[in-house]
Amino acid sequence: MEDSYKHRGLRRKLIQTIKSKGITDEAVLAAMAKVPRHFFFDNAFLEHAYQDKAFPIGQGQTISQPYTVAFQSALLEAKPGSKILEIGTGSGYQACILFEMGAKVFTIEYNKVLYEETKLFLPNKMNCRPIFKYGDGSLGWPIHAPYDGIVVTAGAPVVPESLKNQLVIGGHLVIPVGDNERQRMLKITRVSDTEFETEEFDHFAFVPLLGKEGWKK
Repeated sequence: MEDSYKHRGLRRKLIQTIKSKGITDEAVLAAMAKVPRHFFFDNAFLEHAYQDKAFPIGQGQTISQPYTVAFQSALLEAKPGSKILEIGTGSGYQACILFEMGAKVFTIEYNKVLYEETKLFLPNKMNCRPIFKYGDGSLGWPIHAPYDGIVVTAGAPVVPESLKNQLVIGGHLVIPVGDNERQRMLKITRVSDTEFETEEFDHFAFVPLLGKEGWKK
């Protein structure tokens, strides 16, 4: 598969759509303009790659809507060199955007099949090299903590305390919290060892965050 002039044009149109919905973070938009989203799709579904919608990737999971990826990435405020933990590797698209922004990305996937597929796909096909883990993302990844930012790409019933406690002072946790059908996006900033500030944003719909501090199977 190649990144053709046609695909780059479709990507530019997608970026304009995302901008029209209020995303203004130039670093996020630049990264999304570079990452070929159609590489994440089977040939039979390429026409869906640059539509602003989520799409099934198997195992009951989806590749997130581009606007949602942009929204979460902007809330993270990641800079080159930022240490970011992603909960829910999925297809790897979100990890690629953060990697393209210059972040050092750690990513955890709960589904073994997706973990094995994406761990091979990202470095070999996308030249994207996050640090992968298979396991319960609701508990974070304490051995590499603290993180400048943590992004959760699945809906949680509550905010996992483990994730909050793995932030640096000034770091952000971006997480959708709600029921199985709809969640409100939260941006939680650690302001001291024991204090956190929470901002609430739009509603979204994510697959459930499974794990000890998420939804039980």
